[in-house]
Amino acid sequence: MYRLFLGKISTLSLTPLPSGLAQHAPDGKRRSAWLAGRALLCHAVSPLPDIRYGEQGKPGFDDSHSLWFNLSHSGDSIALLLSDEGAVGCDIEAIRPRPQWPQLANATFTNNEHREIERAAEEHRLAAFWRIWTRKEAMVKQRGGSAWQIVSYDSTAPLHLHLSDVQTDGLSLAVCTPTPFDVVPQVIERLA
Repeated sequence: MYRLFLGKISTLSLTPLPSGLAQHAPDGKRRSAWLAGRALLCHAVSPLPDIRYGEQGKPGFDDSHSLWFNLSHSGDSIALLLSDEGAVGCDIEAIRPRPQWPQLANATFTNNEHREIERAAEEHRLAAFWRIWTRKEAMVKQRGGSAWQIVSYDSTAPLHLHLSDVQTDGLSLAVCTPTPFDVVPQVIERLA
């Protein structure tokens, strides 16, 4: 079973959390996204198990729970992917102008990924860049790696994993799962 949630940080960060949970929120600019992520988790899993952090800082439930999750945010949007099938990764990005995207693609994309961009019509190449970028990030996050490892992944050949992506409402969203899961707008559970 997979469940995919999408919400707004500005709203979810104001959601009351169980006693004591909010005190673990970091200070500064990451606070709102952290609170929104915990609000999504509390909505999806009740009671919320303790969260531990892996070697690379990936949050997860302890080994006594057979649930896995991954959070991602961009701008005011936040996504949560929840699974009982194994470790998962998700990435969300606002489809926005990025003048240096060709240089970033040259530094991090494989030949197969470059061909995917080249097959897109000129006016759709920026969206193709974000689609590939989110797939690569979802792969890194599924494994619990760091963003610096993105260059090592080829989103056209996920090696025993499953990738799915969708672009909707100005967002590019990708998931990396151990078994097939097709991301389409109808499977996304939208919260305030």
